[in-house]
Amino acid sequence: MSRFALASVTAAAVLFMAPASRAQLPREEAPKVGQRSLDTPCSLMPGGDRLRFVCPLPAVTFEEAEDSLSASEVPIVLKLPEATPLRITIDGQTRIAHVGEAIRGHVVESVFAFDEPVVPAGSIATGRVTAIAPVPKLRRIRAYASGNFSPFHQYAVTFDELTLPDGTLLPINTTVAPGAAEVVHLVAGPKDEGQIEQRGVAARATSAAKQEVKERVHEASATAHQAAAQIRSPGRMHRLKQFFARQSPYRRQYVTEGTRFSATLNEELDFGAGTRTTEQLAALGTVPPLDTVLHARLVMEVSSATAERGNPVFAQLTEPLYSLDHRLLLPADSRLIGRVLEAKPARHLHRNGELRIIFEQIELPGGAVEPVQGTLEGMEVNRAAHLRLDEEGGAHATDSKTRYLSTGVALLLAAVAAHPDVDHGTVDQTGDPAVRAGAGASGFGLAGTLIGLLAKSSAVSIVFSAYGATASVYTNFLSRGRNVVLPKNAPLEIGLGTSHPSRVKH
Repeated sequence: MSRFALASVTAAAVLFMAPASRAQLPREEAPKVGQRSLDTPCSLMPGGDRLRFVCPLPAVTFEEAEDSLSASEVPIVLKLPEATPLRITIDGQTRIAHVGEAIRGHVVESVFAFDEPVVPAGSIATGRVTAIAPVPKLRRIRAYASGNFSPFHQYAVTFDELTLPDGTLLPINTTVAPGAAEVVHLVAGPKDEGQIEQRGVAARATSAAKQEVKERVHEASATAHQAAAQIRSPGRMHRLKQFFARQSPYRRQYVTEGTRFSATLNEELDFGAGTRTTEQLAALGTVPPLDTVLHARLVMEVSSATAERGNPVFAQLTEPLYSLDHRLLLPADSRLIGRVLEAKPARHLHRNGELRIIFEQIELPGGAVEPVQGTLEGMEVNRAAHLRLDEEGGAHATDSKTRYLSTGVALLLAAVAAHPDVDHGTVDQTGDPAVRAGAGASGFGLAGTLIGLLAKSSAVSIVFSAYGATASVYTNFLSRGRNVVLPKNAPLEIGLGTSHPSRVKH
């Protein structure tokens, strides 16, 4: 095989390699592969809505034998572009009292440029509180009505410095999204193997009901195990103090340890250039095999309140994908293109929203687009979002498992408070202290309990309990339900090759 043919094969393998020069240069004057990238780092190629990963290469003369071509080096630009998110978890409690308070955390997941972890997990991120907003009047009134006289302030933080594990300090400029105090990892519900397709409406309804029961049992079991683990784990006294602090009408506000933020870079970070051999890049751009799970992030927020069937959805890989023999198939930032398959907004009578998305294309290095079939297999969300994934990757908003119990208790207290104790034909106008305390707690929390005990009045108990029962019924059964919101930069796990014909219809 001629040198020119070998060069052409190598160029096709790496997608961006220029053909070998026809002019024969003296051996001592032959340029080194990658010299251009290292001396004058090239920038990412403009490509409109397409991604570009590898720099255009200078002409290379191959003087060695055929087996030496596999060792040829290809220059790679190592940059984190603007809008790259860093997932940061707070290491210690930070008081929200004054602008400028220092805040410190660490990077949870490595951030890759091409295939190199340029910001490894564990890197230290430092920043500060940049703003504390006043509480709006309406929210303040609602908080006071619930016995909370120090309502939550919206705040903003920023991270301005990274310390890598090797001690390197990097100044950064970030925009930080609101943090999540508790992050949970959702997994798509189990698929029943060997399940026979059921065509009848009644059969499908029965199957759905059984699946709902299974999911409820699974969730209840998981909640019980988590509660038991919380009881057994160290720090019980600290959690107990936090519980009573949350019940207090006056409380301090903190960014608690473990709160997770997504800090988006406002400026690119340049880590120079590296090299890869053509052997390492020989499989670059190969479509991933079936049953592959891709780790990605959502590029734009998707909400069941505003999304419509057919709306485009984009995601980008956060980790490179390798073959079984450890050859690079897809670098980080490869793009997945999908659409909204189903969207139901939340409605009154506490009917929650639903959202289902699929991914149908993957953009390979060089701009080629290949068809795939990808569904959500898992994702990380704020526990307060109350979401779950079904067996087909659809996201559903859920309700607290205690809403029936809490509403029932509130109604019971209202009924008891409305019928004062009668002793020997006389009515006790002060009422039972336990009833007064419970009625006050139903309407106004700990503050209501104290007021109910001190007032020693059945009328006060009736008012407090009636307010609590009414609020509970409205909140849990009459108000608008929850929408499904998949936030920007939400971490996703996308499974390829799983098709659901009953759902995928154009």
